[in-house]
Amino acid sequence: MEKFNPKSFIETQIEELRKTIGNERALVAVSGGVDSTTCAVLTHKAIGENLVCAILDDAFMRQGEPEHVAEILSKPPFNVPMKIIDVRERFLEAMKNLRDAEEKRKKFRETFYQVLSETAKKEGCRILVQGTIRADIEETVSGVKTQHNVLEQMGINPMERFGFKVVEPLVTLYKEQVRIVARYLKLPTEFSERQPFPGPGLSVRVVGEIRPDKLDTVKRATAIVEGELMQHKPSQYFAVIIDNEEALQQPSAVHIRDCAARALNVPSRNVHVKIFRDKATGVKGGERRYGKTVGIKVQTMNEKIHHADLQKLFALQTRIITENPAVARIFYAVKDVTEKKPYAIGIRAVQTKNFLTAQVSEIPWTTLDRVAEKVIEECPNVSTVYYDVTPKPPATIEME
Repeated sequence: MEKFNPKSFIETQIEELRKTIGNERALVAVSGGVDSTTCAVLTHKAIGENLVCAILDDAFMRQGEPEHVAEILSKPPFNVPMKIIDVRERFLEAMKNLRDAEEKRKKFRETFYQVLSETAKKEGCRILVQGTIRADIEETVSGVKTQHNVLEQMGINPMERFGFKVVEPLVTLYKEQVRIVARYLKLPTEFSERQPFPGPGLSVRVVGEIRPDKLDTVKRATAIVEGELMQHKPSQYFAVIIDNEEALQQPSAVHIRDCAARALNVPSRNVHVKIFRDKATGVKGGERRYGKTVGIKVQTMNEKIHHADLQKLFALQTRIITENPAVARIFYAVKDVTEKKPYAIGIRAVQTKNFLTAQVSEIPWTTLDRVAEKVIEECPNVSTVYYDVTPKPPATIEME
C-alpha cells in the first residue's frame, strides 16, 4: 500500500478547490474538531478571503469551545477570520422531547443545514465546504448511523434543498490521514490530535431526552474525563449521560447477575444489575441496531465497589451480549452514592485505527476512581459513574 503523502494531497486539493470554487465565495462551518478545522485551513489557503468561516454555537459544544476555537484560528499563522453564530436556543427547541437517537440525528441535521442555508444566503455563498471524511460516508451508507454531514450519498440534493453546492476536500481520507494533513499544515496539537467530536456534538452523548440540566452535567463531566484520561492516550475518550431510570421489564437481569457472579468469582448477592430505560446504539452485521444498556455494580464485603480485572470485564460483556442479543452495551460501576439522583455518567475510552472497529482502553482503576470521584463531586445530580466495557462492535463508539 502506497504511503500517504500529505504534501502531495494538499497541493492537489488546493488546485481542485480553486478550480471548483473559482472566484465565488464559499462557506465552511468549523466545530473545532480536526476534520472541520483542517478543512477550513486548507480551503483558506486555496481561496483566501473568499472563504467565510462560521462556528455554529448550537449548545452542544464543550464548555467555552466556540470562543477558544475562534481565537486560535483567527490569529497568525492561520489568520482565518471566524464568525460565531449563536443558535443555541434554536437547536435546543428543535431537539426538545426527542428520545430516539436517529430522530435526534435527523433533527440536528435538518436544523444545522437550515442555519447554514440562511448564513450562506446572507453571506452571498453558493458553495459549502465541509470536512466529511471516508468513515462518515461508510457508516451512513451501510446504515450504522446517519452522519449529520452526509447529504448527496443519501439522495439529498443540497442545491435544491438548501441553495448551495457541497464540496468535500477530505472525503477520501480516514481520520489518521486527516491528522497527518493537520500536522503538515502546522495546526496546533490541540487541533491535530484532538478528540474526535461528533458533528451533532454532545447531543449524541446525552442518551434519551435532552434537557438543559442534563446537557450542563455532561459538559462538566466531559471536561473532567478529557482532562484526566489524556495521559493514557486512548484514541477517543469522553463522558456520556443517561437518565437513571430502569426499564419496566427486566427478564434477563437475574441471568446477567448470575453470569457476572460466576465470571468475577463473587457471591451473586453482591452483584446488582440495572437495565436502563433508554436504549443505546449498537452494531450487528455492519448495521445499526438499538439495544439495552446494562449497568453492573459489584460490591465487596465492606460495600466498596469491587475493582474487577478489566480483561475479565471485557470477557464478561462478550458473554452477556452473546447470550442476551437485546443488550448492546455493558457499563461497570466505578463509584456511586447511596441516594438516587436523576442521572448516571458513563466513561468511554477506546483504542482504534480507523474508527470502524474499536477495543476498550485498559485505563487503570486509580484513574477511573479519581475521575468518578471528581464527577460525583462536581455533578450533584449524578448517582453512579460507570466505565463502558463494550468494544465496537457490538457497540458503536458513541452512545447514539
